[in-house]
Amino acid sequence: MKKVITYGTYDLFHYGHQRLLERAKALGDYLIVGVTADDFDKARGKINVEQSLIERIEAVKKTGIADEIIVEEYEGQKIDDIQRYGVDIFAIGSDWKGKFDYLGEYCQVVYLDRTQGVSSTELRTQRNKIRLGLYGKYPAIYKYANESAFVNGLDVTSALVDDIDRFKLNYPSVELITNSYEELLDNVDAVYLVTHPSQHYEQIKLALEKNKHVLCESPIVLSANQFDELSELAKARGLILMEAIKTAYSMAYNRLILLLKGGKIGRVVSVDAICTSLADMQNTDTSELSNKWNSICAWGPTALLPVFQLLGTNYKSKIITSTFADKEETFDLFTKIAFVYEHAIASIKVGKGVKSEGELIISGTEGYVYVPAPWWKMDYFEIRREDPTQNKRYFYQLDGEGIRYELVSFLKAIQDGRKNLSYVSDSVSKAFVEIINDFNIKKDLISI
Repeated sequence: MKKVITYGTYDLFHYGHQRLLERAKALGDYLIVGVTADDFDKARGKINVEQSLIERIEAVKKTGIADEIIVEEYEGQKIDDIQRYGVDIFAIGSDWKGKFDYLGEYCQVVYLDRTQGVSSTELRTQRNKIRLGLYGKYPAIYKYANESAFVNGLDVTSALVDDIDRFKLNYPSVELITNSYEELLDNVDAVYLVTHPSQHYEQIKLALEKNKHVLCESPIVLSANQFDELSELAKARGLILMEAIKTAYSMAYNRLILLLKGGKIGRVVSVDAICTSLADMQNTDTSELSNKWNSICAWGPTALLPVFQLLGTNYKSKIITSTFADKEETFDLFTKIAFVYEHAIASIKVGKGVKSEGELIISGTEGYVYVPAPWWKMDYFEIRREDPTQNKRYFYQLDGEGIRYELVSFLKAIQDGRKNLSYVSDSVSKAFVEIINDFNIKKDLISI
């Protein structure tokens, strides 16, 4: 019996997929179809996959063409599968021509012509076409403009930026570059905001009133009442209001949270996160501080993310300790917040005028997690035990600092009308706002 194996994502299964499977089956007597797992797809840069692994397997199964279906989960698995299943022919679409010649050492390699005029990418693009506007300053705007190119169906068509000439030079395809926020909103379906937090409330409200979806940098607003008002407005109009906190969308961070919630280090009893930077403070006049993000706004939500996602938002008490750069005590150079929970403790340190080691340490009853600096750009973490021979390291690919995955989630949320596709829940977003509001009104705050 001659065995044939082929692989694919098979997202939004279409006629082209079926024809390819039929051609592969015609090469032998028994066809094995490998369907790529979600994580493996992301590692290969296929981030716009719309259907779950189960849905994609079912689509292949319904054709009745495959004799056996397996899941592709890791790099190098093709060789393992060929040897394990005694495969005679490896078949793949001709758009991969030459890519898998190395498998010729193990079996015959055949590149099959693809059906012209149909692809999952084209189907996704047609289905999801969203015009995105960008409003804010370098470098965040440029990162989002770059990463949007990896998201099928999300087109940056308008921008309001601080350096118009440089933006025009780098992104000539953007149709509208304007100085008017209202004009930008009138020409888009959704907007990404990276403006000063004090401006967010009015900007988000105007966008929602014009029926535009909003992706906004943390903190979304500066008071819980504002957060509730905007959330209700978005819900009433069937719009997506999502927090842009890219760390939440990195593959390593996601896997870490899932492992710990599954009891990988026992019960979590302590979370300590540090986020600091000095770049924005170089040669800054104190009179300009009111126009800049202070430490608690710039870094607070990121540092608080693992605390609230692992321990929850119902802490018993907190103490905020800050050192300030101005007499009005609005711009904190460095802030520490210590939390007490019923059965755990946590602390964060954030700073734009003080530098520290940006590490994340999570302690549990059966071990602890160490993530080196800068942990918010996590591509590696280590679970450490009392017996060091039981330590384990986890490595994940980090593409675009998590921004492209965040944009995919935003796009899917718009398409499906489901806010819960965000990796940051409303309760966590609101907790960020409440902490920053307490800082602003000097509640539980000690100035040093």
